Amino acid sequence: MATTRAEFGSFFPKFLDDLLSELPSFEATPAMVERLKTMFTYTVDGGKMNRGMSVVDTVKIVRGESELPADVNTKAMVLGWAVEWLQAFFLVADDIMDESPTRRGQPAWYRTAGVGTVAINDSFIIEAAIYRLLKKYFRDDPCYVDLLESFHEASYQTELGQMVDLLTAPENDVNLDRFSIEKHSYIVTYKTAFYSFYLPVVLALLMTGTRADSPVLAVARDILIPLGVYFQVQDDYLDCYGHPDVIGKVGTDIEDNKCSWLIVQALDRVTPEQRQILADNYGRKSPAEHALRVKQVYNDLDLDAVYKAYEDETIAELQAKISNVDNNAVPQAVFTAFLNKVAKRTK
Repeated sequence: MATTRAEFGSFFPKFLDDLLSELPSFEATPAMVERLKTMFTYTVDGGKMNRGMSVVDTVKIVRGESELPADVNTKAMVLGWAVEWLQAFFLVADDIMDESPTRRGQPAWYRTAGVGTVAINDSFIIEAAIYRLLKKYFRDDPCYVDLLESFHEASYQTELGQMVDLLTAPENDVNLDRFSIEKHSYIVTYKTAFYSFYLPVVLALLMTGTRADSPVLAVARDILIPLGVYFQVQDDYLDCYGHPDVIGKVGTDIEDNKCSWLIVQALDRVTPEQRQILADNYGRKSPAEHALRVKQVYNDLDLDAVYKAYEDETIAELQAKISNVDNNAVPQAVFTAFLNKVAKRTK
């Protein structure tokens, strides 16, 4: 039932045209239209698209159809791409706040010629585009308001997580006392898990007839939020222990002063001497020896084994929760599909 990247990507030009074609009604000049076309294409169309494709896949599972009717498929694609527009909104803004030089193997949008801080306003336009698409395709649908509220809720949750992340680990201000397991859990739950795992399923369930007050949504949240946290913990682990050729990048969480799962686990286990080593070396971008000293402390604490024990325990807990889901309320396969994508991944 899995949606292919090519199938999903083929709908981007259609939805882009929906947005561009209405711009003349806002007195947009041809130059404005062309700029927005360039901006949307650069910022939205790319990446793995897993969040968006998950919406379509979930609709297929709930309906029990490997191929959706054309009208249903288009609406599922709209919601999937709306999630991708939401992701782009977050990434454009996040790159500015983090001063990131690149995104998806090319210069971050704000770093491209002639953009700069205009990218702040571009991020607002990207977010607004979500609601233009929802209005066009769902205005007369009974779930329209619930879809709107789901996007607003996910945005608010993500922005709260981003705020805590920025205040916990500001650039060039290393203070390990700000880090804790509880702080890390809040950041990854609110910054990642809600919009990356819970939102795609909620959208699919609402579209296929689940009411916003249904207990099914609470069941979904109870599984998908821990799954999203596990996913981010994996990312933190792979940033340090993953092979660059496999994960496609060189990890920099240590140099970037990130409140990652590894550093909070280390701080919970260190001797006073080891904590001092971390304080002297964490969050230093150069020379490379600083990061190597931090990694040596991780190795001395055997955080690789700590992670693998956490992973096995988490997968078992999630499998147990999924096995208790009432298939008549929502197919267990909705959650199994997510877990299978994430469990034991290496990139």
